Amino acid sequence: MRTQPKRSSNRPPTARGGHTAPAPTEPKRSSNRPPTPRGGLAPPAPTRLDATFAALRARGERALVTYVTAGDPSLAGTRRLVVEAARRGADVVELGVPFSDPLADGPVIQRAAARALAAGTTLARVLETVATLRAETPVPLVLMTYYNPVLAFGLKAFARTAADAGVDGLIVVDLPLEEADPLDAEALAAGLDLIQMVAPTSPPARARALARRSRGFVYVVSLTGITGERRELPPDLAAQIRTLRLVTTKPVCVGFGVSTPAHVAAVGGLADGAAVGSAIVRLIEQHAGAHDLVARVGDFVASLKQPLRGAGHAGEVWRGSPPPGR
Repeated sequence: MRTQPKRSSNRPPTARGGHTAPAPTEPKRSSNRPPTPRGGLAPPAPTRLDATFAALRARGERALVTYVTAGDPSLAGTRRLVVEAARRGADVVELGVPFSDPLADGPVIQRAAARALAAGTTLARVLETVATLRAETPVPLVLMTYYNPVLAFGLKAFARTAADAGVDGLIVVDLPLEEADPLDAEALAAGLDLIQMVAPTSPPARARALARRSRGFVYVVSLTGITGERRELPPDLAAQIRTLRLVTTKPVCVGFGVSTPAHVAAVGGLADGAAVGSAIVRLIEQHAGAHDLVARVGDFVASLKQPLRGAGHAGEVWRGSPPPGR
C-alpha cells in the first residue's frame, strides 16, 4: 500500500496528474495591513485602528476623528489637508467619497460633494489618492461613503483595492445592518474594519447588534437628522453613551453636530473620541482659494485636539451644555 508523502504544510494539496502540488502561497499585498487569518486558527491581527485606540487609551487621551470631502478643493489639496491634519493632532481621518445624493449630509457637505464631483472626483481616484497618502502619513484612513459607489465598483474588487491602497476602515452611512453581510464578508477578508453607526433611536437590542458587528470603533450618531454644525450637543447624549457602554467594550466615537473645541471637550469626557466634519469642511469652503488654507485647517484641528489630550477616563458623566458654537 502506498502511503501519502509527509507534508510540511497544513494546506490541502492541489491534485494534478496524481501528484501532490506545492502549497499555494499568499498573494503579494501592497497594503501594510496584516492579512486576515483563515480557517479560524488564530484571532484577527490588530488593525491600525485597533493600535491607535490602544495607544491613546494608554496615554489617557481621547481620539480626534476629522473629516474632509475627498476632492474638495481638489484631490491634491485633500492630500495636503490630510497630512497637515494628522501632523496637528488628528488621530483618525475620514475621507468622504462624494456622491450625488448625500441623504445623510447637511448643506455644507452637500456643497463640498458637488464641487468634488464637478472637478471629476471618483471612487477610483479617491483610492489612488489614499495610496499616495499612505506613503506620506501613518494616520488611519477611513472611507465614509454611500453604498451605490461601492456596489458599482464591485464589492470584492472594492475591498481588495481599498485594502491594497491603504484604507483602514469603512463607514457606509446608508447600508443597514440587515443588508451588510456581503460587503462585511469582503471587507473582513481584505482586512478592512467595517464601522457601524448607532443612532439615538436605536433600541438596546439593535445597538447591541450594531456594536457586536462593528470593527475599529463604534460610531455614535449624536442626534436625529443630518450632518452639520449645532450650537449645543443633545442633552441626552450622556445617557445614550452610558447605555451603549453596557453592551460593548469597543471604542466609542461621537459624531454629527460636534463642531467646536467646547463640544469636543464635552464628548471627551464621555466617549473614546469625537468626530468633527462640517466645521472643517466649512472652513475649507470659506478659504479654498487662500494661500494659507492648509495652515488654517491645521490650526483648527490643533484647537480641537487640545482638550482631548489627557482627557481622563472615557465614560465620565458630563453634565450641562457647552458654550454656543460659532
